[in-house]
Amino acid sequence: MFMAPDPGLVRLRVSLRAVLGVSLAVTACELAGLSLPASITGGLAALLALFTVGDATVRRQVATTALLPVVGFPVLALATVLHSVPAVRDAVWLAVVFCGVYARRWGPRGHALGIFAFMTFFITQFLHAVPGQLPQLYAAVALSLAASSAVRFGAWCIERRTPPPSVPAPLGGRGLARPTTRQAFQTTAACAFAMAAGQFLSHERWYWAVGTAWWIFVNTASRGETLVRGFRRLVGTVTGIAAGLLIAVPLHGAPTPTAVIVAVCVWGIFYTAALSYSWMMFFVTVMAGLLYGLLGVLHPGLLGLRLAETAAGALGAALAVALILPVTTHAVTDRWVARAVHAVHDCTSAAARRLAGDPGADPAPPAAELEALLGRVRFALAPLVHPLNPMRARKARACQVLALLDDCARELRGLAAVAADPAASHDARLTAACRRVEATIEVLVGAVPERAVPSAAGVSGAGVPGTGVPGHDPGAEQALAHLHGLERALAALATPLRNSSTARA
Repeated sequence: MFMAPDPGLVRLRVSLRAVLGVSLAVTACELAGLSLPASITGGLAALLALFTVGDATVRRQVATTALLPVVGFPVLALATVLHSVPAVRDAVWLAVVFCGVYARRWGPRGHALGIFAFMTFFITQFLHAVPGQLPQLYAAVALSLAASSAVRFGAWCIERRTPPPSVPAPLGGRGLARPTTRQAFQTTAACAFAMAAGQFLSHERWYWAVGTAWWIFVNTASRGETLVRGFRRLVGTVTGIAAGLLIAVPLHGAPTPTAVIVAVCVWGIFYTAALSYSWMMFFVTVMAGLLYGLLGVLHPGLLGLRLAETAAGALGAALAVALILPVTTHAVTDRWVARAVHAVHDCTSAAARRLAGDPGADPAPPAAELEALLGRVRFALAPLVHPLNPMRARKARACQVLALLDDCARELRGLAAVAADPAASHDARLTAACRRVEATIEVLVGAVPERAVPSAAGVSGAGVPGTGVPGHDPGAEQALAHLHGLERALAALATPLRNSSTARA
């Protein structure tokens, strides 16, 4: 994990910036004379703002960050006012859960605002906040968001020089066919079960079960993805508790070493989030233990209770995805694979037009889209390729699909590089090769969409311009080699996809 590629050291810089932003937020709260619970609230608000806001442009990121208090302050007030009315508090929190998940249909902004609303409610349970603390909590959140924003958008705005990676549009649908709508019902049911089970285990720390159920459903779309995420959360929690027994308990809440280790945990959360959910949860669990130490309530039994509450939340998530509007892993992966293959078509068509002399054709954007889609395919197939998956035949097919799609991406990168050369020319063999690629795609996923009209029919050119006679241009030969490799990979991809459909039938 720590040796994973980090082009431009983006993950490292984002992680260090998060440590700086959260540290500045907590320092500002302390200098303002706010209480310890308020400072913790401010630090968590800054962490959430830096972690969840992921819009495509800096301007949209600023707008989303500015909207966080708009959803956070009313939820904070409700959670504190209803603290002494458990039945109403629970019902309101479940409503926040449903709305927070449903808001994901509006993209990154809805996703970030939904998480912030949920976690604002969670923080009040964590701190047992009451209405009298509201002014300080409001001040801490406002001050922390301002401090973290000054770091993110002012002192160290990495996004201005490093464009964010391409993010594929979510899978669509209407009504209950829309993934976010189905997941809103699933998450609410899971949190309701976790709430009941958590309160059975502990009347004071029951909210950990609800938090577990919520976070398991973040960035998942299928039954398999959710179950794997739940398993990884348990792994991260168990290892984090073990580390907490060795680190957090002996410190007894000593401020200076606790602050240093919390900063290390913040760095670890951001650095590992994109690579390993288990490692991210390890750092979250250690940080939670350290915060409990600062509050003076940490003991080994509390960490054991944390594990039991996590297991209750994971069980709630597993029951919800199995019983409430279930979405199978295959249903999701098939749609992502189909979109990836269509992106292959788009890139091939654009490259062929560029080699034919069309300066407006650019294969780079569809190639970047394909890379983003492949990341989503890998995530969707993670349950099938997981080492503990007992279904060996499906695991082998999933691995084969991933390998062949990677082959397609490699050939397309080479094809796009050749097409980008201003001196590259074209001969008639490219037309035939493009037609074969398009025919193979139609066999795999049906007719291509209207936005990707086959371009080969409109390509005219040759090794000697205007003659249609193959020449000996090296660029054309390289393009043909990539197209032939792409054709072979797509033809081979038909077998595992056909076998997968047969197995489900």
